[in-house]
Amino acid sequence: MYFVEVILPLSLSKTFTYRVSEAEYNYIKKGMRIAVPFGKSKVYTALAIELHQNEPALYEAKEIHQILDEIPVVTEIQIAHWQWIASYYMCAIGDVYRGAMPSALLLESETIISQKKETEVDETQLSDDEFLIYEALQHQSSLKVLDIVALLGKKNVFPTIQKLIDKKILAVQEEVVELYKPKLTKYIRLHTDYVDEQNLIALIDNLNKKAQKQKEILLSYFQLNASQQKPISVKQLLEHSQATSAVVKALVDKAIFEEYYIQEDRVSFDKNQKENNLQLSTAQQKAFDEISNAFEEKEVCLLHGVTSSGKTEIYIRLIESHIATGRQVLYLLPEIALTTQLVGRLTAHFGNQVAVFHSKYTNNERVEVWKQVLENSPKAKIVIGARSALFLPFSDLGLVIIDEEHEQTFKQYDPAPRYHARDAAIVLANYYKAKVLLGSATPSLETYFNASRGKYGLVEITERFGNVMLPEIELVDLKDKYFRKRMKGHFSDTLLENMAEALALGEQVILFQNRRGYSPVLECMTCGHVPECPQCDVSLTYHKHKNQLRCHYCGYAMAKPTRCHNCSSVDLTTKGFGTEQIEMELAGLFPNKKAARMDQDTTRGKYGYEKILDSFKNREIDILVGTQMLAKGLDFDNVSLVGIMNADNMLYHPDFRAFERSYQMMTQVSGRAGRSGKRGKVIIQTYNPNHNTIQQVTNNDYIGMYKEQLYDRHIFKYPPYYRLIKITLKHRDFEKLKDGSMWLYQVMSQNLNMPVLGPEEPAISRIRNEYIRTILIKIPQNQPLGSTKKTIQKILNSFEAISQYRPIKVAANVDFY
Repeated sequence: MYFVEVILPLSLSKTFTYRVSEAEYNYIKKGMRIAVPFGKSKVYTALAIELHQNEPALYEAKEIHQILDEIPVVTEIQIAHWQWIASYYMCAIGDVYRGAMPSALLLESETIISQKKETEVDETQLSDDEFLIYEALQHQSSLKVLDIVALLGKKNVFPTIQKLIDKKILAVQEEVVELYKPKLTKYIRLHTDYVDEQNLIALIDNLNKKAQKQKEILLSYFQLNASQQKPISVKQLLEHSQATSAVVKALVDKAIFEEYYIQEDRVSFDKNQKENNLQLSTAQQKAFDEISNAFEEKEVCLLHGVTSSGKTEIYIRLIESHIATGRQVLYLLPEIALTTQLVGRLTAHFGNQVAVFHSKYTNNERVEVWKQVLENSPKAKIVIGARSALFLPFSDLGLVIIDEEHEQTFKQYDPAPRYHARDAAIVLANYYKAKVLLGSATPSLETYFNASRGKYGLVEITERFGNVMLPEIELVDLKDKYFRKRMKGHFSDTLLENMAEALALGEQVILFQNRRGYSPVLECMTCGHVPECPQCDVSLTYHKHKNQLRCHYCGYAMAKPTRCHNCSSVDLTTKGFGTEQIEMELAGLFPNKKAARMDQDTTRGKYGYEKILDSFKNREIDILVGTQMLAKGLDFDNVSLVGIMNADNMLYHPDFRAFERSYQMMTQVSGRAGRSGKRGKVIIQTYNPNHNTIQQVTNNDYIGMYKEQLYDRHIFKYPPYYRLIKITLKHRDFEKLKDGSMWLYQVMSQNLNMPVLGPEEPAISRIRNEYIRTILIKIPQNQPLGSTKKTIQKILNSFEAISQYRPIKVAANVDFY
């Protein structure tokens, strides 16, 4: 008997065993996809990870449906890396598999419903809904469940379908659908009959008399054929000749032209490449040499360079040296907005050797990149992407660059796997014996701690490219400005004067406010009532553009009320401000200048980022208002002024990283100013100008911030001295959750010889009608992490075994910071 061990794309920690024939056993390789039955009637795409002859003891192994691949689509190193992620981040291997694969490669079974032809149907015995389904099946051979939902106009269609199945009118089958389709482009060529010159002359004479438009297209074809040595696409011919596709079709029907198809890449950067010889400055060259030396002794190196010190040029030089040896390069970025700008810079240098992989790309585009990386294609020597690019099937990875390594967006919070891309990339590089370069102007405390202790190499650049001075930072005391009545809306007179001056000189301005929407609170002035989300414990944010109140946690929305829901007063006012309100205030303050905003609401589409960033780069926008998307590595040479509207709402988060994150955010935003010749200026509006962190930003004192935060972390038992695991429990019943979390906390306190805190209600204690409790476990550095996790996992398993606590959702988040 022959068996294959598979991973299913479901939240299951176990692998499953299926029976195969001897021929299949010899054909299947690790990393191939196999369609397998699971449960009563579902079919899933499983991944083969092992072949053996050991029959499972607990269940009878089912037979597989079909083998979906001719060659493995997942490498053995990937499978080993995924298993490490599952074990380190305490999640199911099925979660990692589902999160890693492009969904077009994960076929799902779709229920197909068809009519049984042999059954005689008495139409008078059918209800209205049943008759509608039956009638629809007279016109088409099969329906999907979603089609029936649309047909009946209601969601709960299963009882109706079940009745028809019981009456033996319908048959249900599960069908696996291949979602990925290669992109085919239609090309055209002259029929072989007209290669002969005499036949061609006769044809042109004939068309001259009867079909003038067809003759013009034919002549256009010859012009294109003479000017280029590559195939001519139908689209290209139509653009050149200004004709319609009907005329081309007529020529095809007459067998004068032949149509044929060529498979093409959906994303191509051929046109971008420019010849540019990169010249590094003295400081950059010194840093490049130091990195090369550090790589001889250490696997990981931190490049700590001030904002605008030209880190990207150093990365490009490093990439050059690695792809020259034929190895692949992975370039990870924290934000899709950054990817947009960097793709332009890298493709200008490397042309079509660059592939891009992130969630704004379509399924088919992602599958294409997956296949190019798997084949080690010259088109995917350099992969740029957000954290998900980590899961690609590299065959020979030589270098991993993690830019803005301090960013919290490298950590995935939901759904599982809750991995940190920076840490997982260092482990991945280790499998390939590749080097890792971490780059940042404001490194995370853990990374700098590792570098200063000698675990990582450390290279520092203290000057900006071209010796441009770091921006001048001016603090504005909002308490004083409000007291002296020197505020217009949310703008102090200082900020407005500097903005007017910069705009008069034709320079651009960036304004930063880390909150989207118009205002976070709508309050009744009579009774103080604030509309809250019915499903979450959070006030609704007012979005003026759509005139609605929205919940930023579950997406619930309602029209803006005209009266208070509590006391019917019409005296409603907004409290606080977001990017939308700043944009509207700017329209009144600078009516002749174009302002735009960049936040989650304005960058929803695939090219949302490109449109805004291109317009700003081309100077069509004078003032750009944005959230933290703006804080990361963007490069605009005409920005001379940056305004931080309110520095305090970052500082007072209930989070042990609040000061570190505030320092990083403000320093990064400040770094967008004065990146070319002239020194830039930053204005920080705050109610607390003497706050240590704000003073450290003003003096660009990273080491001061690092030492102060490290001292606090040591006293209060936080990273890098302790590892953190956060256990989150969720349930709709408040009392059941309270009991369950208390039981779990007590068992953990008794069994773990380390600080266990909780069970705590987080700041937002209910989301989507589920109450939340958290337990925090602090693991000292000298304690073995593996054995502690095993103990925690055992406790979680025993928690799940208690029937009354089984409905409580439990998620473990390792290194949750």
